[in-house]
Amino acid sequence: MKVSKYLAKHLRHQPGRIGLTLDAGGWVDIGDLIEAAATHGFRFTRAELDHVVATNDKRRFAVEGTRIRASQGHTVEVDLGLSPAVPPPYLYHGTVASCLDAIRAEGLRPMSRHDVHLSPDRDTATRVGARRGRPVVLSVDAAAMHRDGHVFRVSDNGVWLTEAVPPGYVRFPGPH
Repeated sequence: MKVSKYLAKHLRHQPGRIGLTLDAGGWVDIGDLIEAAATHGFRFTRAELDHVVATNDKRRFAVEGTRIRASQGHTVEVDLGLSPAVPPPYLYHGTVASCLDAIRAEGLRPMSRHDVHLSPDRDTATRVGARRGRPVVLSVDAAAMHRDGHVFRVSDNGVWLTEAVPPGYVRFPGPH
């Protein structure tokens, strides 16, 4: 397993599986993380961790001094301390065709995560959708949502977060 995937799994979803406890903001001591991983049969060095953090194209992880956390995407309860932000007029969501009927009926929901993740551009949303098959990119009228009182926050790595996107704000490509 690559270090990046290991970090994502244990900093976003299952810290307790290797005996870690994240603080309220999702942070954990890097030394504790490396030691816990080694105890559970996955060894990596601080230099390898720093390389993954520095070269991860999605900037999934943040390091502050001797602490690390995932930038967003948690299924465990954390407060990333992100302030509300004014979104651009449109944000984008990558998905696959098999999800479109549910999205038309229910909008975008966070599923197992705390928030819906939205991309600032079509290219990023296309890459996100492609992880699950042939991508479909949906536009979200973020300006109208914001005007109507929906709260947006932006993570350290540029992912826009909101609790949910009701169906009326989602713009679907092509004929309906």
